[in-house]
Amino acid sequence: MSEAQPSIASQRSLIGLGVFLVICFGASFIGNAFTQPNLGWYASLTQPGFTPPNSVFPIVWTILFAMMAVSAWLVWRGDGDDGDKRIALMWFGIQLVLNVLWSFAFFQMQSPLFGLAVILLLLLAVVITIVVFDRISRAAALLLLPYVLWVGFATGLNFALWALNSGVLGTQGPA
Repeated sequence: MSEAQPSIASQRSLIGLGVFLVICFGASFIGNAFTQPNLGWYASLTQPGFTPPNSVFPIVWTILFAMMAVSAWLVWRGDGDDGDKRIALMWFGIQLVLNVLWSFAFFQMQSPLFGLAVILLLLLAVVITIVVFDRISRAAALLLLPYVLWVGFATGLNFALWALNSGVLGTQGPA
């Protein structure tokens, strides 16, 4: 069994939240380092009609990374078994690494196909993370629902970009 959890406002709890914020926004920073230099390449791709304006992405990702950090923090400070919490946070880490790997695969490697393979794994890992988080904290699991919806949308967008730019749909774009 786990020891009594600190109150939300305790110093230990707030430091824990800070650590999860640093981890999540660190992943965001790394992913952005792969993305930013390749936005010209991305703009050169044939885009599907449902592609959001570029200004939407940083707003959505900032909100999602903050929600992810709070979600992981709720699991870390939750009442669950320490082994269950370790497994849950391991899955959180896996999906976070896959999130960064997607930016590398899609933008840095300029490969919509490799990006599609990675984002499918990411989508699966986020679903697993939600399931294992729910065993410890319903609130933590619910906080990840916008994330899984966005990754699902991004998967569709990634697929469309690959299909439109690889000739799968009969027209080949610049990629």
